[in-house]
Amino acid sequence: MSHDTASHHPVAAATGQAAAAPPPPPAAAAHDPGGGSECRFCEMTRQHHPQCSRRLPKRIILVRHGESQGNLDMSAYTTTPDYRIPLTALGAEQARAAGLRIHDVVSSSSSPGGNWKVYFYVSPYARTRATLREIGRAFPRDRVIGAREECRVREQDFGNFQVEERMRAVKETRQRFGRFFFRFPEGESAADVFDRVASFLESLWRDIDMGRLDQDPSCETNLVIVSHGLTSRVFLMKWFKWTVAQFERLNNFDNCEFRVMQLGPGGEYSLLVHHTKEELQQWGMSPEMIADQQWRASANRRSWAEECSSFIDTFFEEPNDSSETSSSDDEEPVDKENGKTKLLE
Repeated sequence: MSHDTASHHPVAAATGQAAAAPPPPPAAAAHDPGGGSECRFCEMTRQHHPQCSRRLPKRIILVRHGESQGNLDMSAYTTTPDYRIPLTALGAEQARAAGLRIHDVVSSSSSPGGNWKVYFYVSPYARTRATLREIGRAFPRDRVIGAREECRVREQDFGNFQVEERMRAVKETRQRFGRFFFRFPEGESAADVFDRVASFLESLWRDIDMGRLDQDPSCETNLVIVSHGLTSRVFLMKWFKWTVAQFERLNNFDNCEFRVMQLGPGGEYSLLVHHTKEELQQWGMSPEMIADQQWRASANRRSWAEECSSFIDTFFEEPNDSSETSSSDDEEPVDKENGKTKLLE
């Protein structure tokens, strides 16, 4: 997010008034992210240092819905629109159990005073809304900041009423074609889902900037996003800048399984604060992806530019260690045997 214009300035956006650019930070703070100054106008995903990390949610938890009638019997989609597919009795039970587990996650490692709250985003589909209702039973009302239906975290669109035999054939074709770019007839590809999830993330950062999710600076905020398997994987792909090939490695979440992105001591979100390497390996993450999560779990904000993984080895087989790989065109060739300049004939 850019803060170069008044339209992106948090105060200007709130009041509707034009505002001058914020004054430059003191020299010490500009060169030392740990200098203790309050970075009110920092770019949240790049320069947010630990001293102000409490303005960020402590955790972002992605939950897949419970077992639905469609998971149990694909023929349900032939008579019921996807967005109306309900939970099964087992799905509701799974959601209640997930609520208790999420409550344990956010309460067991909270601040010493136990000051924590949750804010929910939910897909508009019937099965995700029902999952949220069951999850919500685990949380006292005074622990819930709010809940919002968010259409952009809905399920991948597979079309309208779905003929079972045809959908089986289409999904087999997707396996051969590739899950990310394959577009369902009259529906979406995972790449389409990526675009709307990216739009949702922009709105999420605005909500954080404006303080809409956390008005109490002493309180740990936890965001819980009740969504779908592919959408949750795409969310993580966008957040952690995974490649298409890395996305293709990942398995779907089980019903009511969740992933916890938690702030590490350096102010960066990581899956390895809560999950183990073995869990991430089983999910399909490569050693390179896990190493990146390990860096994020203990990253020092001062070393972002020098140390942040960008999966360079994914793109270059043998990256050169030095920029001095060849002579420039205007340099005279050198005879390496005697160290003298060799004149061109």
